[in-house]
Amino acid sequence: IIDDLLTLSRLENAPLDDILDLKVHSLCMLLESSYQICHERAEAKNITLRISCPTSVNIFADSSLLIQAIVNLIDNAIKYSPEYTYVTLAGIETSDSVAISVSDNGPGIEEDHLSRLFERFYRVDKARSRKMGGTGLGLAIVKHIVSVHGGEVKVETSSGQGSTFTILLPVHAGWVSDK
Repeated sequence: IIDDLLTLSRLENAPLDDILDLKVHSLCMLLESSYQICHERAEAKNITLRISCPTSVNIFADSSLLIQAIVNLIDNAIKYSPEYTYVTLAGIETSDSVAISVSDNGPGIEEDHLSRLFERFYRVDKARSRKMGGTGLGLAIVKHIVSVHGGEVKVETSSGQGSTFTILLPVHAGWVSDK
């Protein structure tokens, strides 16, 4: 919990030049790195991780921070998905953004929780979350990492149908694409 709080504090208070190491990276390589970090946890629960990403998409970002955000989303997807299902990681480029999504087959999130979902220490199901571990800071960290990159994070969910968390990062002068 201390590491998570320090990460949040640094993201909120440090000058961007001190916390961001922006470089051009292959979006697929970032998703693959995130996959490598999480695949053993997924396999332990008999969950298949799938990746969908065109190889031509490059992104101008801090790779370690962006991987941390993606891993947090994958970790949640694994925690809340039933055994013998799958979690999908997808990356796409549109005319004005790059979207990174993590979709699960979990229970979904009730609508009354959505407005507070990215707050520190907020947990949808407090008893279940304690049992599963976690600090209640993961989604707050995701939100702040995406924010320092000038983007936003959204969630689409349906009770009993799973959730999709999408990181949207704007295309700007620093972006490079093979398109």
